[in-house]
Amino acid sequence: MEKYRGANLSFPNTSYSDQTEGRLGPQPVVLDHTSGFEGLLFVDDDLLGVIGHSNFSSIRATTCVYKGKWAYEVLISSQGLMQIGWCTLSCRFNQEEGVGDTPDSYAYDGNRVRKWNVTTTNYGKSWAAGDIVSCLIDLDEGTITFCLNGQSLGTAFTSIKTGPGVAYFPAISLSFKESVAFNFGSRPCSTYPVEGYLPLQNPPAADLMKAHRLLGYIRNILSTSIDIQEERLLERDCALWKLHGEPTVLITLAHIFNHFAPLMCKVYLVEDVLMNFLLGILEGGGSVDEHPLIQQLLHLFWLLMEDYEVNECLKQLMMSLLRAYRFSPIIPDLGFQIHYLRLTTAILRHEKSRKYLLNNELTFDVLRSVVFFYIKTPLRVKEAGLEELIPTTWWPTHFDKEGKDEREPKDESADERLRRRAYERGCQRLKKRIEVVEELQVQILRLLLNNKDKTTGEASRYIFLNKFRKFLQENASNRGHPTALCPPEYMVCFLIDSSVLTPCRRLCPPQLFYNGKVDYFDLQRLGGLLSHLKKTLKDDLAGKANIIIDPAEIQATSMDDLDEDEESGAAQRPFGAAAMGGALARPSWLSSPTLGRANRFLSTAAVSLMTPRRPLTQPEKVKVRTLAVEQRTEEDIEGSHGNDGLLLGRPLEEPDHVVADKSLLEIVDGIVMMYNLSVHQQLGKMVVVSDDVHEYAVALKDTEEKIARCPARRADILDELQKSQKVFAEKLNHLSRRLAWINATIYSKEKMMDVYWLLCVCIRTIEHADNTGSLFAFAPELYLNVAMNAYSALKNYFSPANSMEELPGYEETLTQLAAILAKHFADPRIVGTDIKDSLMQALASYVCYPQSLRAVERIPEEQRVAMMRNLLAPYEQRPWAQTNWILVRLWRGCGFGYRYTRLPHLLKTKPEDANLPSLQKPCPSLLLQRHMAELLSLDKDMAASFLNSVLNQLNWAFSEFIGMIQEVIVSLDGCLNCSQLLNVCATCFDLSVSLLRVLEMTVTLVPEIFLDWSRPSAELLLRRLAQLLNQVLNRVTAEKNLFDRVVNLRLPGLESVDHYPILVAVTGILVRILVDGDRVSRASSVLLSDPCFQLHSIQHLLGEAGDSSGSFGHAPPITCSLCPQPTSEEDLCPICYAHSISAIFKPCSHKSCKACINQHLMNNKDCFFCKATITGVEDYSPTTSTF
Repeated sequence: MEKYRGANLSFPNTSYSDQTEGRLGPQPVVLDHTSGFEGLLFVDDDLLGVIGHSNFSSIRATTCVYKGKWAYEVLISSQGLMQIGWCTLSCRFNQEEGVGDTPDSYAYDGNRVRKWNVTTTNYGKSWAAGDIVSCLIDLDEGTITFCLNGQSLGTAFTSIKTGPGVAYFPAISLSFKESVAFNFGSRPCSTYPVEGYLPLQNPPAADLMKAHRLLGYIRNILSTSIDIQEERLLERDCALWKLHGEPTVLITLAHIFNHFAPLMCKVYLVEDVLMNFLLGILEGGGSVDEHPLIQQLLHLFWLLMEDYEVNECLKQLMMSLLRAYRFSPIIPDLGFQIHYLRLTTAILRHEKSRKYLLNNELTFDVLRSVVFFYIKTPLRVKEAGLEELIPTTWWPTHFDKEGKDEREPKDESADERLRRRAYERGCQRLKKRIEVVEELQVQILRLLLNNKDKTTGEASRYIFLNKFRKFLQENASNRGHPTALCPPEYMVCFLIDSSVLTPCRRLCPPQLFYNGKVDYFDLQRLGGLLSHLKKTLKDDLAGKANIIIDPAEIQATSMDDLDEDEESGAAQRPFGAAAMGGALARPSWLSSPTLGRANRFLSTAAVSLMTPRRPLTQPEKVKVRTLAVEQRTEEDIEGSHGNDGLLLGRPLEEPDHVVADKSLLEIVDGIVMMYNLSVHQQLGKMVVVSDDVHEYAVALKDTEEKIARCPARRADILDELQKSQKVFAEKLNHLSRRLAWINATIYSKEKMMDVYWLLCVCIRTIEHADNTGSLFAFAPELYLNVAMNAYSALKNYFSPANSMEELPGYEETLTQLAAILAKHFADPRIVGTDIKDSLMQALASYVCYPQSLRAVERIPEEQRVAMMRNLLAPYEQRPWAQTNWILVRLWRGCGFGYRYTRLPHLLKTKPEDANLPSLQKPCPSLLLQRHMAELLSLDKDMAASFLNSVLNQLNWAFSEFIGMIQEVIVSLDGCLNCSQLLNVCATCFDLSVSLLRVLEMTVTLVPEIFLDWSRPSAELLLRRLAQLLNQVLNRVTAEKNLFDRVVNLRLPGLESVDHYPILVAVTGILVRILVDGDRVSRASSVLLSDPCFQLHSIQHLLGEAGDSSGSFGHAPPITCSLCPQPTSEEDLCPICYAHSISAIFKPCSHKSCKACINQHLMNNKDCFFCKATITGVEDYSPTTSTF
């Protein structure tokens, strides 16, 4: 591509070679990349494709029209914001105004479904990637019209300005990363020609006539044979013609090809003449093998045409097929797609042609070839013929208590059952037609992975491997815009073909990650950067894998990383700087991928290697230099003469398995990387259709219930409800057919098995890499990411059409993944913060559902205990919130008032939400609770450190929450936007509640930690617990305080903030410490003697706050002699919220009541707030403040 910066639009300084009436400009017609553009754009080499690279870029063509009827086509590659149409030379565009925003420019915008000419109105239909827009201008009538996929959208503009000095150029304005391709006539018109309109570029009429005539001669010769004995010509079926025939025929063909070959270098002639001729050969049906004529013709091309001629011909032919496949309309039998795939398969069966296409950078690189593995999803159901395939629609109408649809509800009516079965039959008809396309796509991949075609050089598989790796590198570096050029959601599905990958073990051996045979670019490893690992683990590589890193390489990598080390202040780049699921930052060396630092580490590193066998004597060292990916040979991959190829450097712990086709290991590894880069993201995007069906089904059911309840006298309301019912039903008819397509192409049973296969590959790979000890650090992070994402996809994306429970070995696989999460979420060999957070989140999700929680309980006891020990590590200096949430989920369902699936206070204040799903059903684990109890009971030091850290975090979280609600009130009084503040406030409240629940869990399971004062820290822990509980109660139960005010406001974002969640958690703790018969007096004494204790808090908790006749009604108030009673909320101690501020700390000047600071100084000399060492405490009186 060429990149051009913005300039004012001006008339191009070109000499006009075409004098056709009504048109001015050079031939061929292209985009004006010299002066006719505004903004930053990427323009393709053929000057017909363009990608926006700034806010709103504009560009026009080199040719204009002033008379007659003209048309051009635009192939939509992305469906974002674009304005396509016509403009005059006088139009001036900028980064805000484009085509259609000036007086003499006119545009159609299918993204917003509008037309533009200074003002804008609704017009047309929405477009999608893969659509074709035809732009028509009639300068005789003064009208402009647009067509979408051949269907006229109606006249958009009338009475446009015409006359002397007025001419219109094709033009487009597009936003960042939007892309299109123009066809001004350099190629034959699409399947949507418009009668009466001429293309801006003249078709090569003379060459067309000549090519058709020569092709007719060739066809006649192929259908003719010579009877030498009778000396006469005989007719025969041209399909049976073979190259090895009569010399006279070959000589005649050679003369014809002298004239025919030069014509086949022109794209128009290749697409209009040659491609249609070859497609005609396959029209008879049958398998591609039944049409050998195409193979014979390709032999003939290579024999009678110059290499550059056949190369250009094949290049243009394949590009035309790619374009036709992608932009052809979807029809019920997918006839167009099948037609083009059959011809592609036939061409790729020719060995020499296949290898040329694989080697050609512009023709069949993976970036473009994956288009053949993409089935365009129709956005317009009617045009795709889905109404014919699926005449009866159906959607779920019965929902369980969690809001999920039931697959086969027992109370389904007979009519609903008939509709559902008719819908399922229609889905099966659609599935069978899509399977034909998928089978052709698999055949293409098998041809590309052929490793037996070595008669004409390197086998196709090894060429494809290099292309595939380069494709992955470009995607990982965000260079290729993969989502715009080739949506890859099907790539992983077609590469995973059991018949192709049967010889390969279902894992990637760990030596692949450090022997330099496979390029991982600069993707993050579990242990950090590869250069760092090679320096720190060189002894482990030598001892475990018989690999010795060349000292010169270590020195080179150290020098190469010197700048980065100085910037980061360490030997490693900050880990987790970029998530592996997204695009990596583009490195500066990417303009020359073969010279980058990552390639030097992995591909040109000189390493000394020992044979991985284990003889009794010292093994002989063999020094091998690995090559760059582009330079690798079959021997480098497969190995020979003692060289193990990709399996080089087998660690001692890895069993010695024989792999016949080692190249398949790299393919499997590439599939994993492909899924990590884009496939999982693409899978998730299509779930929105299923969600929309669910939402509309709920809305329709609710509307029907309202119609049934509507009184007959309210005809106006009934009319509006019936209109809504009709809209919802029409939308559901459309969405249910779209969902059928998506379920057949993306969320099918076969695709589910493919993703499950990928999950098993990642699990086995991680297990084998883990067995290597320290060498586990070399494994790329993406394997753990894919394992977690694949499980998430199986659980969330494929249901309810397909159930994960039906997969073979489902429970065993769940258990294996549970063991990985339990072991590695706290694995010290993993250093990246992003992957550690992902593991923690995955484990938190795992313990939230009954089936996956049971899988955690099935892992070996030693691993379960180790997991619980890691979860009970002190909360300081680590991301403790997720850890705490995991413990809460293990407890939820056992605590006091903790069995709800929806927050009870919301059901009271917002009854309309009662039918909506909320929290997951409680599924506590008694087994893991028992392990926790045993650990805390036996290890007194761990119990003390864990509980002190929980109490510290509770103190912090609740203090932050109180501070936040004060800021919320201030911001509301000042009418400020405080949405972010509300989110932080709600988070602090949720953290406080969850920490209280963990304390309740601990008190319930191991009460002796607090109540058995023979334990060293029991008394201190009980006093700290009592202090915090009193502080929480005082702040929450005080009348007309800030907490009450915020709760009563019911602000959006603070729905979870209420008295109920936090008070039941406190009550659960109080009940547990006060019901132990032997020690109840001890706990009561500590609670009552705490300086923060307020009787009204207990009365409020018992519902007796306003009742003076209760058992505590006449009790005198308990006060603290050290602390005067507060006069206003601002004077409250920020620690206990019970007494006035009465002490100021030195030297930091923070304040609290004397009771809190005296309690704190018994154990710690650091300030509550700033951690400064307290050197003194002085009395504080608010009256001393200055005015």
